[in-house]
Amino acid sequence: MLLAWRLSKQMTEIIMKKLATIALALGLSASTAFAGGYTAPVVEAEPVVVKSASSSTPAIVIPALLLVALAVAASDSSSDSSSSSTN
Repeated sequence: MLLAWRLSKQMTEIIMKKLATIALALGLSASTAFAGGYTAPVVEAEPVVVKSASSSTPAIVIPALLLVALAVAASDSSSDSSSSSTN
């Protein structure tokens, strides 16, 4: 019985040494995995191309054309009335 106890004590020591070695190896490998610490990923924004505004925008051209048409219509109506009064 004493011999069986010594064998079981030796086996227990061997198992404990193996477990300690495995725990040490896992602990060292885990510390190297986090050696640099966490850094957030850098997301670069895509460049935005801004078109320069042209000198003649449709917002200005359309009212200008309407004003010209109104001026032409006003001048035609005034010339029509003057020609009818002379007859």
